[in-house]
Amino acid sequence: MDAHVVLPASGSGAGILVLQEIYGVNDYVKEVAERLAHLGYVALAPDLYWRIEPGLTMPHDEAGLAQAMATVRSLDQTAAVADAVAALDSLRRLPEVIGKVIFIHQRLLTGTRLEEYAGQLRTTQNWIGGSDYNPCSAAFIPPPHEHVESLLEDLCAFCNSDSLPAVAQAAIAHAQFETIHPFVDGNGRTGRALIHVVLRRRELAPRVLPPVSLALATWSADYVGGLTATRYCGPETSRAAHDGLDQWIALFAAATRRAVSDAGRYEERVAELQVAWRERVGRVRANSAVELLIHALPAAPIMTVKSAAAFIDRSEQAANEAVARLMDADVLRQTTVGRRNRAFEAADLIDALTVLERRLASPEGETRSSAPSRRVPQRPSARPPVALGS
Repeated sequence: MDAHVVLPASGSGAGILVLQEIYGVNDYVKEVAERLAHLGYVALAPDLYWRIEPGLTMPHDEAGLAQAMATVRSLDQTAAVADAVAALDSLRRLPEVIGKVIFIHQRLLTGTRLEEYAGQLRTTQNWIGGSDYNPCSAAFIPPPHEHVESLLEDLCAFCNSDSLPAVAQAAIAHAQFETIHPFVDGNGRTGRALIHVVLRRRELAPRVLPPVSLALATWSADYVGGLTATRYCGPETSRAAHDGLDQWIALFAAATRRAVSDAGRYEERVAELQVAWRERVGRVRANSAVELLIHALPAAPIMTVKSAAAFIDRSEQAANEAVARLMDADVLRQTTVGRRNRAFEAADLIDALTVLERRLASPEGETRSSAPSRRVPQRPSARPPVALGS
């Protein structure tokens, strides 16, 4: 069985299987594979018609549709499924295909000053804290590099299991990843991304990214202490080993609860703002450019007319008119000077985001009584209250 394979510019990436339509592996399917490769994937499109006629494709017209329907009726569906499974197995064995954790690291570091290390497992010993020259005074020394690949495989198998509640699984996965410390640099950001991979796979947070890592960063001493407690040296069945895990999972669960609570308050504030904006603007037609833009602003509180048009899938003229109407209602404000490079911001949303960031940085969730544990933006200046009505 032949297959169309497209590699990303980097030469390696996570694998993705592209299954053909009824027209075969035609130009459209190949174009889809090209687009996926542009996003960093190794794309493989198997020829599922090879048992009928290798390389068979049909055009997207009336005659092609009739031929495609006839071909599908003669296709051995059981054999085609088996061929797809075999293609997936072949994809996994391609040397250019890397694991998902490595792919995450590659994507996070590409385009940064650390790009040369993107997607590369370390080949030397690393350590945390102490001297740059030797690990004698290090706070923590990860496993030798010879064991990193097998440890990552074990971690990935754990992440793909459903043996624990999702939050506990995410907590342990993050702690184990940071313990392995598989890369020269970028371990922190990759470990934080892994939290959301687990929560999304378990469908606990399929469409949102709760700011768990920000809550953990606020409790930095407890965070380091919690990770350290999981690195118990001794029998895994001992009470001390279990206590260490319990300590870490409890902290992680508290950070998750805090992140969800603070994000929920932000979501409520955004909903209040959108109601107030509609009141300010006045009568708004359903599905109009103004209504669509009000709905889109939380995802892009700063935008240009061009980006606004793309967000709401309307013409630039319609977007420009909607922006003008929102400016008249003091929903948007121009942030740059000049006709060609104008940008617009929803200042109320920026303030809401600032309040969220400050709240997440406060150990107790209130910066007036509990100072931020890290640098945060200044408290928003007082604005006239957003009234819900005239």
